[in-house]
Amino acid sequence: MRVLRRTLGTLLALGALGVCVSCTPARGDAGPDDGRPGGPRPAALGPYERLVPAPASARADGPGYLFGAGTVIRTGADASEEVRRVGELLAEQLRGPSGLPLPVVDGQDGDGIRLLLDGAAEGTGEEGYRLRTDPTGITLTARTPAGLFHAGQTLRQLLPVRGTGTVPGGTVTDAPRFAYRGAMVDVARHFFPLEQVERYVDQLARYKVNTLHVHLTDDQGWRLAVDSWPKLAEYGGGSEVGGGPGGHWTKEEYRELVAYAAERYVDVVPEIDMPGHVNAAQASYAELNCDGKAPERYTGIKVGFSSLCVGDELTYRFIDEVLGELAELTPGKYLHIGGDEAHSTPAADYAAFMDRAQQVVARHGKTVVAWHQLATARPAPGAVLQYWGHDRTAAAEKAAVVAAGKAGHPVILSPADRAYLDMKYDATTKPGLAWAGYVPVERSYSWDPGSYLAGLPESAVLGVEAPLWTETIANRGDWELMAFPRVLGLAELGWSPKSALGWDGYARRLAAQGPRLDAQDIAYHRAPDVPWGE
Repeated sequence: MRVLRRTLGTLLALGALGVCVSCTPARGDAGPDDGRPGGPRPAALGPYERLVPAPASARADGPGYLFGAGTVIRTGADASEEVRRVGELLAEQLRGPSGLPLPVVDGQDGDGIRLLLDGAAEGTGEEGYRLRTDPTGITLTARTPAGLFHAGQTLRQLLPVRGTGTVPGGTVTDAPRFAYRGAMVDVARHFFPLEQVERYVDQLARYKVNTLHVHLTDDQGWRLAVDSWPKLAEYGGGSEVGGGPGGHWTKEEYRELVAYAAERYVDVVPEIDMPGHVNAAQASYAELNCDGKAPERYTGIKVGFSSLCVGDELTYRFIDEVLGELAELTPGKYLHIGGDEAHSTPAADYAAFMDRAQQVVARHGKTVVAWHQLATARPAPGAVLQYWGHDRTAAAEKAAVVAAGKAGHPVILSPADRAYLDMKYDATTKPGLAWAGYVPVERSYSWDPGSYLAGLPESAVLGVEAPLWTETIANRGDWELMAFPRVLGLAELGWSPKSALGWDGYARRLAAQGPRLDAQDIAYHRAPDVPWGE
């Protein structure tokens, strides 16, 4: 019965997607009897049925296209430089596993992979696309280059893992549910070099995540060079949790990250946390402390003990110069100013400080993002709130966020007991914390952002974000173990239509991603409730 229920759940989920579950796939879909009670295993999913995130509509139909030695990528006779860059990047991504030459050429005539920019493409929106495969090739159509990029990532999943073979005939028409689909990396508690963050950008972009939130500063370290306050990085960057050497990025390295992400249609949202979480800054400059005395650098994980000196005008010169340099480096619209766990800042001082900090952000031409504690103060018009509460968060705190959302403040949802990637899967997980409870893969996926906070209309939800805090994470292996596979489910919650969501169907599609994660050398958590290997 367990197998039968899973099969029926999958068929219902695929039916909601518009997948032609009765069509005969291009490759065989029958699996042998595995000897389990209840009969043979469910039919293997076809390529269009394995996609993560689940598309708005996908249908296998007709003969496919042989992706092989003669394949070229065609960007159109009048293609813009940006469309050509999308084509070149797609060629680079496909060459890796396939070993094929995949030249990128102008024009649309002829077989191959065709990139078509069409401002009138129906049902695609700003980031959506249409993908059509037939024996003559694969046509990717979108209103914007971002849509073409996302179409290319879908194509990567339709190809065999080994990189060559037949892409079955069919059509995908797709567009995201939410505009903001993010992941956060904390390089303050433990420092990570640029290469690891860029690797994560590639992994995220595969699954249509479009925002990387970078937590750059905290009590344990300051990770970005600032010309006007050079000791922040030189001294404040020289520590991390556990007493390691820390480190920081130069401005040029940060620019490189921003550019690398932009090529993959991922916006970087930098965070300078304030008025709390500032010990690294105060250790670097004694004058940032109310008593004029610099504390020691901090290597623990307790929070809430530090605070900028709210009554000192030097504090506001400091944040103006730091945020001004950061705004100049960051082409995206958002600057994140933290604002959480300011336990050492009295409520009235907190509100007064956040008033002025938000004015600074606006003066530098950016939109404020802050953790949801800003809702208890005075959010500036248009300020975005990032909710990180959980099931046990006080009702009054949730109500403040809902009221702010109804008043016009967009809300990013990052519930700690669902979306925090540093929460342990279970008691056996070695890295991670558990203050919000254990977060197994099913729990991280099984919630609806549109109705998560009672009373908050879906129209107020800007999107979702999966934060990865690094108090206990100091190397790539632990990073990827905690992020994968949960970040894939959160990517789906941000992109896929509500009708496509459902654990039974998702678990099987997630299992089908296993070989692709293996091919990327990602040491992901093999959750026991996911049918890996079916």
